[in-house]
Amino acid sequence: MTALTSCGGAENEAAVEKEAELPIVTVDVAHRIDVPQTKVYTANVEAENLNNIAPASPNRIKQIRVDVGDRVRAGQELVTLDSSTSDQLRINLEQIDREYKRAVQLLEIGAGTQQSVDQLKAQLDAARSQYDNMMENTILRSPITGVVTARNYDPGDMTGQMPVLTVGQLAPVVKVMINISENDMATIREGMPVAITFDAFPGEDFAGKVYRVYPTVDPASRTFATEVRIPNASEKIKPGMFARVTIDLGSQNNVVVPDRAVVKQTGSGNRYVYVLRNGRVSYNKVKLGQRFDTTYELLEGINDGDTVVITGQTRLADGVQVEVK
Repeated sequence: MTALTSCGGAENEAAVEKEAELPIVTVDVAHRIDVPQTKVYTANVEAENLNNIAPASPNRIKQIRVDVGDRVRAGQELVTLDSSTSDQLRINLEQIDREYKRAVQLLEIGAGTQQSVDQLKAQLDAARSQYDNMMENTILRSPITGVVTARNYDPGDMTGQMPVLTVGQLAPVVKVMINISENDMATIREGMPVAITFDAFPGEDFAGKVYRVYPTVDPASRTFATEVRIPNASEKIKPGMFARVTIDLGSQNNVVVPDRAVVKQTGSGNRYVYVLRNGRVSYNKVKLGQRFDTTYELLEGINDGDTVVITGQTRLADGVQVEVK
């Protein structure tokens, strides 16, 4: 009787020890909710239009009338270049003009020929065109109303490959360029309202609209360039500012789990969740959506009502039996 008791006790102790060796986990239940589909993109502010002010051919700079940050108006004279070449062209134009008028007078009294008049008229037109072109490149004007955003030379310098000045148009709007994924292209359309924040203006929200979705995809990033425009009548927003653009794409009814349930596979970017069924866990690869508070949205890999492990994953592997705490 004693031996039987001893044997039974040994078996019970072994069973207890075996049971104690099981990994202990805590669990939660995956469930569906309506998840707001908001996407946040980051970009730098750009001027609506940007004009590079430069001559058509190299020339020496005589005077620069503005500097970075100065406001300019359309048609305003900004840069004066050396005029020695234009002076020579003007003298040549005046001489050809006199010869042409003399040839016309001679033709009228019968002492000249139509051929001479025609030849001088062609020379006059070519000289005037050459002079006008040189004048446009002797006094450089701003084609738009805006702000000088760059200056690359000083008086006395010879112009080169860079523009002398760059003028940016900051009103009535500025723009940011964001890159949207192929999956989101169908839901983002022109005219869609967006919310924008700037690090330079903490606590302030700005409204904008999607202005244009470019029709071609970037083969490297698999994204579409999208232009967002922001009203800026006061010119408060400056080019180069860092912006966060938030687009509301409605909501989707998706599965969510606690963020503690999501495990990253070592050596890869894959994410997994352990699902408990009949006392054992399975290693399910998941596709993450958004993270909000302490919850992850899952787009693939977990079903509504699945029991998921939220602690104790370090001792787990696919198919392992566990004890639920």
